[in-house]
Amino acid sequence: MSDGVVAAKLRLALADQVGSPGWRQALKTVPRELFLGEGVYRYEFGPGWVPVHRSEMSAEDWLVLAYTDETWVTQINGVLAEDATEPVLITRPTSSSTFPGLVVLMLEAAGIGEGDRILEVGTGTGYSTALMCHRLGDEAVTSIEYDPVIAARAETAITRAGYAPHLAVGDGLEGYDANAPYDRLIATCAVRTIPLMWLWQVRAGGTITAPMRGWTDGVAFAHLQVAEDGSASGRFLEDDVYFMTARPHLPPPQSCLVMGRGAVSEGRVDPSILKDETALWVAQLAVPQAQHGWAEDIFTLRDVSTGAQADVRPDPDGGWTVYQHGPIKLWDEVEKVILTWQGAGSPHQSGFGLTVTRDRQYVWLGEPDGPSWDLPA
Repeated sequence: MSDGVVAAKLRLALADQVGSPGWRQALKTVPRELFLGEGVYRYEFGPGWVPVHRSEMSAEDWLVLAYTDETWVTQINGVLAEDATEPVLITRPTSSSTFPGLVVLMLEAAGIGEGDRILEVGTGTGYSTALMCHRLGDEAVTSIEYDPVIAARAETAITRAGYAPHLAVGDGLEGYDANAPYDRLIATCAVRTIPLMWLWQVRAGGTITAPMRGWTDGVAFAHLQVAEDGSASGRFLEDDVYFMTARPHLPPPQSCLVMGRGAVSEGRVDPSILKDETALWVAQLAVPQAQHGWAEDIFTLRDVSTGAQADVRPDPDGGWTVYQHGPIKLWDEVEKVILTWQGAGSPHQSGFGLTVTRDRQYVWLGEPDGPSWDLPA
């Protein structure tokens, strides 16, 4: 059986697996193997991110890898998998080909359909760009990529696949004004806050769909509609999606934390609740500048900008002992927001919404006039 026949059968199987009528033809047509380049990273416990090179596999095995509904990391810390000669021990990949099921989920969540003009922030490998080109036509799609190396690889793959969208290299957090206004803006990287430039480049009634991720790694999936006055608002979606964070929105590095410092108090909330993803995101609303960690059963928070820190540990006699140091009582703020959330029935992120104006971005619980928390400026 020829490689072309094998690839066609695998694309059909992938389209059946993803099960999206609107994107089925694109999934059956766009050759994902072109967008993986000559290698990917596979994570293995122990050595870390191990490069897997196309030249070391049979053609059929490489195609099977390409059409597995799985995310394949293509760059770590600026090093392409095809150029890597040994495993990489680092926890933050810098580019990947997101698994097709999630790509399609994003496209469907954005409500993309025929006649829409799209701005994609984060070209990445170019696979999602090509899917949109197939369905909407080349002229409808603009995509911008921050990393020039990644952008060049994507352009090569997109061209080889037979598509010609408008591709740009630059800071996608500033959007791409040349082709505005857009009907839909979709981000394939996570952001901490919504860039105001995005609002100004999407027409009134258009939408912004973006994964959001803060410094405690709490995530939410925003889908906002732009209003006539240039503001945007909407509820978070039900799906929990994880995308790499836009590089300017990553948290600052931390040094070693000295625990057991500062004022001592009795905790009102069991910190183990923050192992729940929604609870962690809720806590992040109260302390957006903080980063968290676990030292066995001790939960820690640290705000490197102010020097504030907190750690919470089980008390041998029951309950929890809290140590807080610095100008902000981090754990006190977390307890307040967790208790408010629990009082509302502990809803998922989709029970919250986000409003973005020129002067303020705030998350609200229940309805826009409910309890709210400002996102960092």
